Amino acid sequence: MTSNVSELHPNSTAGEYLAFTLGQEEYGIDIQKVSEIRSYETPTRIANAPEFVKGVVNLRGIIVPIVDMRIKFNLGEPGYDQFTVVIILNIGNRVVGMVVDRVSDVTTLTHEQIKPAPEIGSAINTDHIVGLGTIEDRMLILVDIDKLMSSEDMGLIEKTALAA
Repeated sequence: MTSNVSELHPNSTAGEYLAFTLGQEEYGIDIQKVSEIRSYETPTRIANAPEFVKGVVNLRGIIVPIVDMRIKFNLGEPGYDQFTVVIILNIGNRVVGMVVDRVSDVTTLTHEQIKPAPEIGSAINTDHIVGLGTIEDRMLILVDIDKLMSSEDMGLIEKTALAA
């Protein structure tokens, strides 16, 4: 029985992905969700925000929450250097910033290069992982950034905003 990845994972589609690094792993998100990439600047802290929400920045008059993905994914103590960047995303009708260790490139993946995400079990929430992109000796963990940013534990985007 043959099936293609779009049947297995309807969210994992061929196209262009922005590749970025968190710790030792490379991830990819749909380039169409990316508004811009900015150097990291310390955000204004918000009281009672979850630890992974570093605070907010004023981006041309828009207040943008900044999420540190290393903290969100429990990838150790984050360090901020000249390579640390903030990926500005358009999710639903909200603008959100995502701190990553570094951005490497924009990669085009075909259906054949996208493999289904492995079943890991219930210990790790993999709902936001849509597949694994393979490029020669590289492997990108493909993230459904809409699903991740709108998850209940993030609390950043109402699910109804995605439907708009």
